[in-house]
Parts: sequence; structure tokens; C-alpha cells
Amino acid sequence: MSTGGRLRIGVLGIDHRHIYGMLQGMLDVGCEAVAWWTEGDPIPATGFRERFPNLPHVADKRAILEDASIDLVLIACVPSARADLAIAAMANGKDVMVDKPGCVSAAQLAALRRAVADTGRIWSVNFSERFEVPAVTMAADLVAAGAIGRVVQTVGLGPHRHNAHLRPAWFYERSAHGGILCDIGSHQIDQFLFFTGSTTAEIVSADSDNYANPAHPGFEDFGEIVLKSERGRGYIRVDWYTPDALPTWGDGRLVLLGTEGTIELRKYVDVGGVPGTDHLFLVNGKRCERIDASRAGMPYFARLAADIRARTQTAMVQSHAFAVMELALAAQAMADAKRR
Repeated sequence: MSTGGRLRIGVLGIDHRHIYGMLQGMLDVGCEAVAWWTEGDPIPATGFRERFPNLPHVADKRAILEDASIDLVLIACVPSARADLAIAAMANGKDVMVDKPGCVSAAQLAALRRAVADTGRIWSVNFSERFEVPAVTMAADLVAAGAIGRVVQTVGLGPHRHNAHLRPAWFYERSAHGGILCDIGSHQIDQFLFFTGSTTAEIVSADSDNYANPAHPGFEDFGEIVLKSERGRGYIRVDWYTPDALPTWGDGRLVLLGTEGTIELRKYVDVGGVPGTDHLFLVNGKRCERIDASRAGMPYFARLAADIRARTQTAMVQSHAFAVMELALAAQAMADAKRR
């Protein structure tokens, strides 16, 4: 950490636009960006340079990995390369925030577990559909306050816009992205574990298919998961079918069924309803209302910064990150076995 106390950040890989929110979130809580590196010139690079024009680019990733003044490395490269970069960063004394999925194979996950155990560093997966959505922050506060009793089921819907003309070649390479359940599904698994208070779960069923993209036979454009734990059950549906008329990339929704009420989140759009984002619908014994949750905040970034300083686990317990990816990989493996 620099002598002034500001956390210093390096960026490794910008192949996914999630890097915009990852970096901006840390800058907003007072961190200092030092440098960035990426392999080649991915499509998001233009937007990255526009958003962060004063951030120096380095030609060799070692300039970031070997800079002892850097505290935290942000990683949003091609998914299959994220684990190796994270392990290298931790071996060089740095904590890591990685875009989801944090890894694409069981072998990578095992190596990440060893790296965390050996180095004592933080490996945090930025599940942006929870950490970068103010409505989820408000839902978490309401659940913690007992507004709907104990959450016994989650229904997570994660539709995404395909935007085929903008996708790089690796987007269609299974070995690169890990599959739709490993990738998008990890968001919904994270929310299931978090809201039910589960530390692990069982994959009851998992399926994936390609219904609309015959030109890419190895691609999956639809997936679903049913899972359960000792505390509740969950259903997950993910897809690449968002229609062009929708004014955002996906009508992401989350429904929390509690023993004393329900919460529904319409995270990015309320079709036919109120404009804007972060729509929360609460129904319990005394309240039946829509709430504008857009100002509820995104505490993940401040908590991660505090964790780096104090070596705590307030942003996300380390075992949770591992559990989410273990379940996502298990779901993907189950779906793959059915498709063979």
C-alpha cells in the first residue's frame, strides 16, 4: 500500500466490459489506478480508453505483477485465462478482484484454492448482478431486517442480449468461456446462496441447449438449474435471447420467496411500468408496494477496500466465492453429460 494510504490498483485484461464497473467502483471509494495491460486489442479497449484516458498502459503484464506498490489487481480477460493471472497476482503479494466466471474448470478452481491458502491473499469474484445492483442492496437489507421472514426459495432470471456482431471469436469457444451455466449461471447461484444463507448446495438438475444459433454448434444459448440446500431451493434460467426492442441488455429479475412475504427485483427495466432501473416490489403482512431502490448504493467496493486493509471478509467470505464456482462447474458438467 502506498504511504498515503490509498489502495493502488492494476488492471490485467479488459476483454469483458464488466471491467468498466469494476474499476470505477474502486475509484469511487478512493483507490488509485496505476496501470493497465491487456492481450491484443479487444473490442472493449476503445471504451476503456475513453472512460479512463489518463490511466497508463503497459506493454508487459510483469510491470503490474512485479510492482510491489500495487495492492489489488482487477482481472477481466478471456475467462479461461483468469485463474492463471489471479494465481500469479497472488504469488506476487496482491489481492484480486476477478470478473465472473472466476475460472472455467475444476482444475483451475483447485489451483486457486491452493493459491489462497498458500498466500493468504483475497480472491474475490465480482458477481455484478448482485454487487453492482442497488436494488439487491436494498433487498439484502430488507431480508436482514426480517421483512419477508426466512428466504426459502429464489428464482433468478438472467436473460442477455446476444449482440453477435460485437462478439469476439472466443465468445463461441467453449474452452474459453466455460459454458453458459458456468458463466452467466454463476451470478444466480451466488444470489441463491447469499439470500438463503446457504454455505453450499446440491445441483438437483441442470440443462443447457442451443436453440437459435446453428452456425455455432458448440454454443449454448439457453440454460437452467434447479438447486437446493438445507435452507432452501432455487430455480435459475439464463439465456441469450434478449430482443432488440428492449432498451437494455436484459430484463434481469430475482424473486425471493420468504416465509412471511416476497420481494421481486426488476433490476434493469420495468417493462410497461415505471422508467429507470432498480425496481423493488415488496409484499408482506403490512406492506404491498413498489420501491425505487436506485439510491440504495453498492457497498461491495468499500467493503473490499476495507478487507484489503484489515484482512477481513466483509465484502464476500472467501469460502462463498469458491462454493459458487464449484456449484457452477458442477451444474455445467451435469448439463454437458446430458448433451453428449
